[in-house]
Amino acid sequence: MKRTFQNFIKETKLLLSSVPPFTFALFLLSVFAMNLLANKSVDLPVGWLALDCGIIVSWASFLCMDVLTKRFGPKAATTLSVIAALVNLVMCLVFFLASLIPGTWGAFFDFGEQDVINTALDSTFGGTWYVLLGSTVAFVASAAINNFTNWGIGKIFKKNPDGFWAYACRTYVSTAIGQFADNLIFALIVSHFFFGWTMLQCVTCALTGMVAELLCEAVFSPLGYKVCRNWEKKGVGAAYLNYISEGEHSDENTDHGNE
Repeated sequence: MKRTFQNFIKETKLLLSSVPPFTFALFLLSVFAMNLLANKSVDLPVGWLALDCGIIVSWASFLCMDVLTKRFGPKAATTLSVIAALVNLVMCLVFFLASLIPGTWGAFFDFGEQDVINTALDSTFGGTWYVLLGSTVAFVASAAINNFTNWGIGKIFKKNPDGFWAYACRTYVSTAIGQFADNLIFALIVSHFFFGWTMLQCVTCALTGMVAELLCEAVFSPLGYKVCRNWEKKGVGAAYLNYISEGEHSDENTDHGNE
């Protein structure tokens, strides 16, 4: 089956109908939340280290990607990541439009500084183009890196590839690489050029964020493994996996016929 645009649309629709709604909803929410929280930096006692609050939830998106990669494959997980990035852009547009609407934010009733508070909140939720650009590029790139690294490491395990240690190894390594790439790309695009971070701060932010998020991944990886095993037992996504398998076999037969 040759890959046409119509086939891609059909494949994507089947994928969206096969992924458990709660997992995809958690994925979308974590992607949107981490990009919004990235607007707030963390005050630290050392000048060479810099972090933003996006680390609070970014590990959840990587946990979802690892689970999706294990069950549906890296291509499917990356497709879902791109969809999540597009949904995030739509929500950012909604928030931007909301920031243009005249009105008063609820914080005014606590502090009374209407002009200051409204301007600050409108700027935060309305977003800026370079933060949105940096977060989108960083997420899509790191998602592809994470998903295909996870899949590649999984291929190394010939004995008991579905065991917990194989799952843990592929998730820890891929998350570490993916998180580092995500943090570093965002820091280089946004923090270095627009916030004045030094290269040392960009690298230390990427490393520290990677460690913090990797610890969260380690805590919740047993849950991710149980989810994967449960999906396998219940045949979650079987329709999509069968469709992909049939397409690959069809392509192989076509290639052999052309030889």
